[in-house]
Amino acid sequence: MYLDDNWQSVTGDELAGFLEQINPIDGKYKVSPQTTQVAWRALPFYDTVALIRVHDSSWPSKKLNIYYLTEAGELFRLNGTSPPIHEVNAKAPIKITEENVLEYLRFFCFFVRGEEGPFLIAEASSDPYLPKDVDPQTKSVIEGTIRPASYEGKNEQGFYLADAVVYYSNALFIANFAIQPGGMIEMLDDEPIAADLPAKVEAPIS
Repeated sequence: MYLDDNWQSVTGDELAGFLEQINPIDGKYKVSPQTTQVAWRALPFYDTVALIRVHDSSWPSKKLNIYYLTEAGELFRLNGTSPPIHEVNAKAPIKITEENVLEYLRFFCFFVRGEEGPFLIAEASSDPYLPKDVDPQTKSVIEGTIRPASYEGKNEQGFYLADAVVYYSNALFIANFAIQPGGMIEMLDDEPIAADLPAKVEAPIS
């Protein structure tokens, strides 16, 4: 979802004004119109909220992208914890449907992180966040395990159910999720498939 190509670049006065608003990010990342790229995209489970991505070629980590949600001019920094997402879900409000629930699952699991990084919903070998520089054996384990996430209908409480392969830290597992209409997500069950892989998902956001 945030990996596809529906991003629109922010340029000119709009770029300068936005960077002025956020500089320095978290008190430590400098941004400037000369070196910083900013883009935004709509999200299918919100009517009036956009996702903003910020990247600067001069930051120490070349893989670092910083993200915000913006709603009615207010910015919510996606810092790896769930409160900013739940705050936007309540305000916007979020509108989860059978058509967009998997998009929301990908989004939530990428941005709400554990100590070792994102819970990447691993669906295709073309995913830019899957480790690429790996030995042939690891590559075949990853490619033989990942598959598209699937929507499994609703339970008695009206929660959406989904199954997905998750790449977290250096392990792959199959997980079952319950997604509430208000945006809370619970992992009901997870079954390890491959552990101790020699590569982790590297997608820093802070």
